[in-house]
Amino acid sequence: MTETQITARTFLEHAKEPLELSLLAGSGGLDRVLASSRIQKPGLALAGYTRFVHHDRLQILGETELSYLETLDERTRARSVRQFLECNVACIVITKGLEPPPELVETCDAYRTPLIRSPVRSSVCIRKILTYLDDLLAPRCSMHGVLVDVNGVGVLIVGASGIGKSECALDLVERGHRLVADDVVDIRRRGEDLVGQASAMIQHLIEVRGLGILNIAELFGVAATRLHKRIELHVELEEWRSTSAYDRVGLERKYIDILGVPVLSLRVPVSPGRHVAGIVEVAARNLLLQLRGHHAARDLNERIRRSHKASASPSRPPPPEPEEDETTLLAAASLDPPTDHIEDEVE
Repeated sequence: MTETQITARTFLEHAKEPLELSLLAGSGGLDRVLASSRIQKPGLALAGYTRFVHHDRLQILGETELSYLETLDERTRARSVRQFLECNVACIVITKGLEPPPELVETCDAYRTPLIRSPVRSSVCIRKILTYLDDLLAPRCSMHGVLVDVNGVGVLIVGASGIGKSECALDLVERGHRLVADDVVDIRRRGEDLVGQASAMIQHLIEVRGLGILNIAELFGVAATRLHKRIELHVELEEWRSTSAYDRVGLERKYIDILGVPVLSLRVPVSPGRHVAGIVEVAARNLLLQLRGHHAARDLNERIRRSHKASASPSRPPPPEPEEDETTLLAAASLDPPTDHIEDEVE
């Protein structure tokens, strides 16, 4: 996971076009570090109370702050600006296209503090700045795997090299789903959500052994790809081992921790004849059903419990509650008498 900090230069590069940013002074300090996604309006600091100035936050000067500076005489204004900049702030943004006082420009150059201006009004500018800072300062990591949007569910497919992750993703794309990233998935945390994407160098590309590098957007159309997707399901592919115990019921839910966020995880064995893409697609559909309160395994288990209670004799104590495992569900076959469906088959 990378450290959650950026430089003033990085912020300027990413937000320059949408916020129409221009650098007025302090170009020598563009490598100063921003480590907080929060901003600060330093009205009290300009009035002389600098105790709570956060040097790692972006400072916003709007009409209120600049109007206050205009009420001061030149000497007092220069002292106020100097005391503020002595707090070693990382970066200052002036909103609404306002003209800064000469003392501020000169002192920012002297203290190597980036002074940036935007013509956007304060409320809109602050909202957009917070969005960019949230994105740029989000905790990040990279994982080896494939990310596919399957029926609106972001499925992260991982596994050993050569297990068939890219082939599975290609099969899903052919079934109408959308590729997000192949080989390396860049993941960032946004609040309690994980968002995955491909690096700019390999967007829309997929590697299939025997075919090489394929451009999914060109082969299947741009609608077969996405730039980023929230990760909701983690699927690990592994070679089938007869000695391994695989989930055959679906009552137990396992999670994997990614950047501090738990993600539902499934382990899917791979062997000749298994249609892995179909299994992944059904897993995504099943997750959507579960999110809407429909859980097939739990519903069947509850029916078995009710059947056990109903079949208990009044003169004898009821049998112990069955465990929520494979034995419970498989025992359902002995609860009801056999039914002859010959007539249905003939019809």
